[in-house]
Amino acid sequence: MKNIIFGIAIFAIFFSACTNSNRPVASQSEIIDTVKASTQTNGEAIASAASVKEIVSSYLQIKNALVSDNGNDAAAGGKAMVDAMGKFDKSSLSAGQKKAYEDVADDIKENAEHISENSNKIDHQREHFDMLSQDMNDLVKSFGAGQTLYQDFCPMYNNKKGAIWLSETKEIRNPYMGKKMHDCGAVKEELK
Repeated sequence: MKNIIFGIAIFAIFFSACTNSNRPVASQSEIIDTVKASTQTNGEAIASAASVKEIVSSYLQIKNALVSDNGNDAAAGGKAMVDAMGKFDKSSLSAGQKKAYEDVADDIKENAEHISENSNKIDHQREHFDMLSQDMNDLVKSFGAGQTLYQDFCPMYNNKKGAIWLSETKEIRNPYMGKKMHDCGAVKEELK
């Protein structure tokens, strides 16, 4: 929306300036093309964020289930994520966006499948959630999420190697430690 308003403002300034100058008409059409390109780019970003939103939603379902030590709900979230990946529409993506998506898509799907198939092994689910979170972080940075997310960090997980996760709230709710240490960690970055 900001790009559209900005583009309209540029066009209005240019148009009013042109009425008092001797600039050729071709320059006006160049500006119009620039405004159209800006609007299309903004439209692609909105479409991409909308497509990724369902994948992000299932990721957050897994995260919240692990916070509550609930392997069955985490498995349901993993299945929902696999389904969302299957429905993801790549047709509206630019070549760069397709590459960014394909760089992480197979790993996201594989980790989601492991989470969905191991409802009685929550430690195993958390191992795959660690890898899934890194790919989801890359995906959200490339496409947006359609909502504000926070990249959180737990320094204790995996023998103090640490791990990140994405959250929809600023409040720390640790999916790696669950109920034992649910507030362990810190917000590292806000993703918009």
